[in-house]
Amino acid sequence: MQLSDEFLAAIDAEGGRFTPPHPPRRTAPIPFWKIMKLYRENIIAVFSENDFRRPIIHDRYLALDVFTVNDPALVQETFQTKHEIFQRKTPQMRHALAPLLGDGLFVSDSETWKRRRGAVGPIIHTSKVRSFSPLMCETAVEWREHWREMGDGAQVNVLAEMAELTAEIISRTVFGRRLGREHTGEIVAGFAEYQKHIDQMDLPSVLGLPDWFPRPRGLKVGRALRRVHGVIDDIVTRFEQGRGDAEAVIGQLFAAREEGADGLDREAIRNEAIVIFMAGHETTANTLAWAWYLISQSGRVRDKLHAELAEVLQGRAPEIDDVRRLTYTRAIIEETLRLYPPVPILGRQALADGDINGTQVKRGAVVMVSPFMLHRKPDLWSRPDEFIPERFDDRLTQRPSKYSYIPFAIGPRICPGLTFGLTEAILCLATLAQDFELELEPGHEVRTQCRLTLRPGDTLPMRLHRRAAAAEAPA
Repeated sequence: MQLSDEFLAAIDAEGGRFTPPHPPRRTAPIPFWKIMKLYRENIIAVFSENDFRRPIIHDRYLALDVFTVNDPALVQETFQTKHEIFQRKTPQMRHALAPLLGDGLFVSDSETWKRRRGAVGPIIHTSKVRSFSPLMCETAVEWREHWREMGDGAQVNVLAEMAELTAEIISRTVFGRRLGREHTGEIVAGFAEYQKHIDQMDLPSVLGLPDWFPRPRGLKVGRALRRVHGVIDDIVTRFEQGRGDAEAVIGQLFAAREEGADGLDREAIRNEAIVIFMAGHETTANTLAWAWYLISQSGRVRDKLHAELAEVLQGRAPEIDDVRRLTYTRAIIEETLRLYPPVPILGRQALADGDINGTQVKRGAVVMVSPFMLHRKPDLWSRPDEFIPERFDDRLTQRPSKYSYIPFAIGPRICPGLTFGLTEAILCLATLAQDFELELEPGHEVRTQCRLTLRPGDTLPMRLHRRAAAAEAPA
């Protein structure tokens, strides 16, 4: 995690330092109403400069106690050792996502979560990634051809492009069929609209009101739900009628039901399909979009990336066996996940009275771990706000401990699709970066925007430039 002084001095000597954007960190207390405003608009902006150095932070917002854990040992205690107490998602997360995901794996807890994890986990386990990888490679190559057809200098919204690319990959994996750009675009747009309009602050819980108290949703949220559910429901119906691919994830869920998996009725299968689809496309899309931006701002990193791709791939498209040899490509993705973890706040609600390192936590209190803050803690990381992929190069430094680097969460609720997402991001970046350099549209300011996930704003306009070596190579 800590890079040597000699290496950092070498970066300085070649002018390779780059600090990407992050929300300004307040240095003085602010009124309660401003804290609430930040929670609604951009939750990662609530942390002060001092918060990044503290191991545990306790705040009280009206009737709600909130504890933020920011130390690897305390992360282990909270999310691993005391999982049974701190396993339930926060009221804000549950009420924000339940309309979209129902009782899906991401928002459920206790016995429902255990049953669903047991059914879904084996289907998307690390051991299955090799069988899914041809779909990743095939779709990435199609996107390369799509970009070639657009022509040199074409402007693209990279955030939308990566969302549609990853949505197409996950649709072929989950549903076993090509949705096509029209349907993937419909789902992607629906989820983006949902994020934009769903309430980010669960005011009833701050006021001490129970879960059953109504949480009204606006018309725009309802419209977004219909866009997403309409496409997914149609596909589930096809599988029910025996018109789906048995090898696809959703086909395996139906097979698990037939084999006696508990609790997998039609609605549960629909909910889990949406969880896998949303987690599988949104998080990887954001990571790839951020990676393109970061690479575009660092000539040093861009040159090292292209050198590795040329050496390892020698002009051919990457395959699954190349992933272990694309060490710098992987380091770029991992450093992107450090700086911009797709889910930057991992929130839990205490199911019983407990404690964290002796600090008493009452039943109903909210406990948060922020990967965004933990990944930038000065005690853990050299130059924590800078983009330095080499910190994930095993040849230069030790790997970070698993409780200090948690872009996919940690403990029993760690994301079961983490290897899928990491592999997908590496293969997509390697395939497209062989042929293209991306340039940020002049005058566009990139901002960190966090609602449900951490995005580089609503749009990321960039210009496609075909690399000379790629243009001269045979198609």
